[in-house]
This record gives sequence, structure tokens and C-alpha cells, in this order.
Amino acid sequence: MTDAAPAQSARPAKSSRPVALVTGASSGIGVALARELAKDGHDLILAARRHEPMQALAEEFKPLGATVHVVAADLSAPGAAAALFAEVERRGLAVDVLINAAGIGDNGRFDRSDPAKLASMLEVNVVALTELTRLVLPGMLARRRGRVMLIASTAAFQPGPQMAAYCASKAYVLNFGEAIGYELRGSGVTVTTLCPGATATEFAAVSGADKASLFSGGLPVMRASEVARIGYQGLKAGRAVVIAGLLNKIMALSARLSPTAISMPIASRMMSAP
Repeated sequence: MTDAAPAQSARPAKSSRPVALVTGASSGIGVALARELAKDGHDLILAARRHEPMQALAEEFKPLGATVHVVAADLSAPGAAAALFAEVERRGLAVDVLINAAGIGDNGRFDRSDPAKLASMLEVNVVALTELTRLVLPGMLARRRGRVMLIASTAAFQPGPQMAAYCASKAYVLNFGEAIGYELRGSGVTVTTLCPGATATEFAAVSGADKASLFSGGLPVMRASEVARIGYQGLKAGRAVVIAGLLNKIMALSARLSPTAISMPIASRMMSAP
């Protein structure tokens, strides 16, 4: 992990504003959530592989009075979550809000997948998310306040042929989030799992799913800003699970209730390229 000097606003170094750590803060839903937090009076720690987009966000947030710390971190590398948290502590920052927005996808038959890409995906989607949450929680619990958001997906609600490991990783995130949220009842710390459906971000192209029916078949694709607004409202309300969008709620419920013999072929068609 490499880190850059924090981009500071004109305010004094000491701040009474709550601090939010956002991973995946260089694009997509991570950026949109960072904007929601900045508008709502948070200072920010932005973490992602690409430094330039985060630095641009830091400049964007200056008029809002936010102090922004930019940390370049590749969460697909083993130990990266611990290194990121150590950097946060080195800067003397206490995390009031943790947004685990970093995520990787991969489209195609599992037996034809790239083992290196598969390992990176599981490291980011499962291992780093779990480790970073574990590292941040003790401080929140000691202060008896804090909010954690995990980004899952509507893909978490059923097995997904053509994106088998990705869907399984998001099912882990959903189950993990609901379980630890239950454990932390009454502690002053809440855990919210946000489940977006198809969203207009870099995800589809990077994962190879841009030609899949889910993204190109005429179904509504939500804006990242809309998903973030819904998710942030749910986070502030302390909701356990937030599914963004009415159609996505219907699809998630249908996936949970439908027999596998019906839901599996539909999921396969939606995630397959023509």
C-alpha cells in the first residue's frame, strides 16, 4: 500500500466532524456514497487503488468543509486491510462510519475463470471486507457509537450461474452483515447491508458482464447516485438490509421464494452474454 498526503480543507486540523472511511472510493457507488457523507457533514478517508480520482473528490469536497485523507490501497493484496487500518491509526483518526464499497466481479463459466482474478475477487469481496470490519469495530464499540455499511448485491439472494463465485461472495456479505448486526444490538453500533441491482458503474465492463442480459437486455439500470442516496438513508436509520429500488426488491424476494428449478435458469439467462 502507498499513501499520499491528506488533502486538507481550510479548517483547523482538529475537527468535531465524524470521520467516514470509504473503500472503493475511486468510482461507482463508493464515490456516490462519499458524496452523501461529505454533504452530510463528515470528514473522509478515501481508500482505493487509483489515487487521481480520489484526489479529485478531495478537491470537490473542499467547499463542503470536509477534511479528506486519501490513501492508495489495493485490497486484493493479502494483508492490505490491516495495512490500511494501520495507516488510519498512524494519522490519529477514529472511524465513526465504515463503508465497505470495494468489490470485484467476474462473468463466465467458473471452470474457465482466471484463477488469479478469482483469488483477487475473493480477497476484496470477502477477506478484506471481513478483516477491515473486524479491525474497526472495537473502537466503535468502545465509544458506543458507529455505523458500518457492507455492499452486497441482489445477487446475494440466490446462486448465480455465469457469476457463481461473485454471487456466492455477495451471499457471504449479506449473511455476515445480518449476523454481526444482530450480535451488536444495543451496542450503539449498527450494521447495514446495501444490496444494489444493476447499476451504471464500471462494474459491468470490468467484470465482463456488460453484454449480459442483466445490463443490456432492456431492464432498468439504476444510477450510482440513486443507489447511494437510498443506501445512505438506510444507514442513518440503522436498517439491517437495504435493497435499492422497487424492481430489485421484487426480484430479490422472488429469487428467495422461487424453487431453484425455476430461479436458476432465469438467473443464468440474465447473467449470460448473447
